[in-house]
Amino acid sequence: MNPAQSHPAFSVCVYCGSREGVDAPFFEAARQVGQWIGSRHGQLVYGGGNTGLMGAVASSTLKAGGRVVGVIPKALVDKELAKQDCTELHVVETMHERKKMMAERADVFLTLPGGIGTFEEFFEVWTWRQLGYHNKPLGLLDVGGYYAPMMDALQTSLRHGFMNDWQMGLISVGDQPSRLLAELVQAAGLTPGADLSRI
Repeated sequence: MNPAQSHPAFSVCVYCGSREGVDAPFFEAARQVGQWIGSRHGQLVYGGGNTGLMGAVASSTLKAGGRVVGVIPKALVDKELAKQDCTELHVVETMHERKKMMAERADVFLTLPGGIGTFEEFFEVWTWRQLGYHNKPLGLLDVGGYYAPMMDALQTSLRHGFMNDWQMGLISVGDQPSRLLAELVQAAGLTPGADLSRI
């Protein structure tokens, strides 16, 4: 049995779009994230869908030998085409249950490009951290400058005194999946396993 299947070295909760977007780099970045997690004995925790970036990161994690924990509300099983080949697929009643389970099963959080649901998940888990509800590292993967306008808006909030540098310092932002994932996992006090694809 693959070591990652019996005891993962780390667990990454990934928030991302259920659509692919119109630029190839988004899909490729999701694929790279899954490859990195799976090839290093890791576990992906995500929203359980089989479409868009969600499906790409999950399929790539499984293909590389990692565990995949999908958590999806009953109402979205058909809409997002629940990924039936997850290592674990949990069908829950509400979005609140979904987000709670995903957060509990994660060591770190990584946000990829996505839409309104992805934004909401990112801001919620960031809010939870600033309030002390968890102390897990947060990463924002800025593929092709996707999140640059949002970061500019956050700087506006800083200038007007509604936020401070300490809050911004709770997020790690990067455009290289492998580098950002390694930083997050190490910040959680964990060590990524060896890259299985190179063994």
